[in-house]
Amino acid sequence: MTAKDAQIPEYRDYLDNFSIDSVVKRLDDHEDGFFNAYEACCGRHVRAGRGDVLALVQEDTQGQVNKLTYAELDRQSAQLAGWFKSQGLGEGDRIACMLPRSPQLLVSVLAAWRIGGVYQPLFTAFGPDSVDYRLGRAGTKLVITDHANRYKFDGLSQCPPVLALGGATAEHADDHDWQEALAHASMEEKPPRLAADKPFLQMFTSGTVGKPKGVAVPLSGMTAFALYMELAIDLREDDRFWNMADPGWAYGLYYAIAGPLLLGVTTHFCEAGFSAEGALEFMKRHRITNFAAAPTAYRLMKASGLFDDAHHTLELRAASSAGEPLNTEVVTWVERALGCPVMDHYGQTETGMTCNNHHALNHPKHVGGMGVPMPGYRLAILDAEYNELPPGEPGVLAVDIERSPAHFFPGYTWQEKHPFANGYYLTGDVVVLQEDGTFQFAGRDDDIITTAGYRVGPTDVENSVMTHPAVAESAAVGQPDEIRGEIIKSYVVLREGFEPSDELADEIRQQVRERLSTHAFPRVIEFVDELPKTPSGKIQRFKLRAQAVEEAEVNK
Repeated sequence: MTAKDAQIPEYRDYLDNFSIDSVVKRLDDHEDGFFNAYEACCGRHVRAGRGDVLALVQEDTQGQVNKLTYAELDRQSAQLAGWFKSQGLGEGDRIACMLPRSPQLLVSVLAAWRIGGVYQPLFTAFGPDSVDYRLGRAGTKLVITDHANRYKFDGLSQCPPVLALGGATAEHADDHDWQEALAHASMEEKPPRLAADKPFLQMFTSGTVGKPKGVAVPLSGMTAFALYMELAIDLREDDRFWNMADPGWAYGLYYAIAGPLLLGVTTHFCEAGFSAEGALEFMKRHRITNFAAAPTAYRLMKASGLFDDAHHTLELRAASSAGEPLNTEVVTWVERALGCPVMDHYGQTETGMTCNNHHALNHPKHVGGMGVPMPGYRLAILDAEYNELPPGEPGVLAVDIERSPAHFFPGYTWQEKHPFANGYYLTGDVVVLQEDGTFQFAGRDDDIITTAGYRVGPTDVENSVMTHPAVAESAAVGQPDEIRGEIIKSYVVLREGFEPSDELADEIRQQVRERLSTHAFPRVIEFVDELPKTPSGKIQRFKLRAQAVEEAEVNK
């Protein structure tokens, strides 16, 4: 053990003294057993005299830097909340936002929470099909967007009122104007105090069968978010924190917005799309000390060659990764090139992060390993009959609910699936428990594709491919890729009268990209005569996955 390690609390010692109640107490100065996410993330910091602390430093696509203190966030969210109330919005209402990483996005989130509403993220790369389903399913009462994304709400089966940055246009004359809403009188009522099981986020997670499943995150989830930031990320009061993940998804929303604000720390947004050069310059300009990203970002940074001597100019002390396991090559490169340790973390939209290599706790850490359960969780490995397995035997990773006081997932919002058995939540991921108490990811027992850190359900891709008039059948799988981890590959059976061609493949690819999402389209399309199926007609994706792996090896 090094002298540095000796200063870090031992994981076992921390567990011995851990109390979920003490964490809850830190997050809410009312101590009444109820919660409000705005109060936890902003109001209490202002009351504690920390209003001048920066909540956000944002850099737009033109390089202009915009800042919001907690006091400014408090004031602007109060005015927008006042407008929300004037529109009849209130507790439990879903308020959706499709905006880039901007100050307006942060104000919208806090205003929704301030009225007791439920914030619903919409990824800016979503196409109309993805948007339509999420708005309809959630019964969304308001959409906030800008002119660049406004067209994605045209032609939907149902669209709630729209609050537009830039106001109404000739094409959308009924839109409400953002500037007028932000000039509204502040909300006079105190933010409602809500029970811990009331939702404050409405997420959707991809599945292997059918449409995305709803995940309504209850207010009690804030406790787990704060623990993750404190222990796994080791976020400190003086940190300049940048989580590169997009807040249209769980990791970015939970841990680039809610997590840092819960701790009263400054979070950074970079509105520009990712490039290695842009990331390096952003880190330098803003003197980032604590950084989080998906493995794809680290691989692209490494491949660029720009970061090889970056430790001479950067001020990083901690880096974190989530979405898929890091390999030895990338971990070694981060430590050498960026000059700081990088820790691998595991979680899901449903649970948040539950198994981590913690920066702030000392425990066995293995490259490629998931780490140890976050305090507040007991994890177990189960066999097919839901019996706990001993170390060394692979099985499904599960949360022991009764012995996990930080666990907050109540089940899917509309009961699309029942993921519980015998008192356990089943993650669906195949994992091995090691003798030293750490966990090692072994694979998945479903067909989820993880590409560039995004989890994509094959059914969405397949259904979108099937809307092309030339397609008779389709199956989507993940194919190994050095940069993105996996890319989406579609095997396509054509209808009679159509012939395979590069032009047709491009046409199908572009259609999926436009209708579904710019991250969930098949980069590779292979035309086949038939798909492997079971006697009952179910597509055997495992055979196609094996084939895709072989083809990737051949093409290396």
